[in-house]
Amino acid sequence: MAIKNRLFWIAAFVSLMLDQLTKYWVVQSFDYGESLPLVEGVFHLTYVTNTGAAFSLFSENGGWLKWLSLIVSLGLALLALVGPPMNRWEQAGFGFILGGALGNGLDRFVSGEVVDFLDFRLINFPIFNLADVFINIGIVCILITAFRQPDAKA
Repeated sequence: MAIKNRLFWIAAFVSLMLDQLTKYWVVQSFDYGESLPLVEGVFHLTYVTNTGAAFSLFSENGGWLKWLSLIVSLGLALLALVGPPMNRWEQAGFGFILGGALGNGLDRFVSGEVVDFLDFRLINFPIFNLADVFINIGIVCILITAFRQPDAKA
């Protein structure tokens, strides 16, 4: 029996696993606030946590974010299960978004905060994690689908 939207499930699983494994490694290997420069002044690994959304938005009152993650995750899973077959870009995009939402949502349900560690200091960017990266990759995949020519092959 063929699995409907197979790439969706692969992207979701791989992104969730990579996110959770890297967060586990950071928590086990770093003290809170510790930073390891990979390229001094440009890119560091810095262990921090975030109770809010991206860029620490809603950090004062972010308890509802775990529920939002759950609703988004359930909606995406339902889309893949009962929705129409998706093209490759849609499958990858929605799968990466699901993996990222599950990764950060799991953190919020288990500990009430998200582990962040990717620290681009050159541009003074807020510290983030792989779940955030995968969500953004997913958005790019969906945008590619949205702007493609309708007759183009997936």
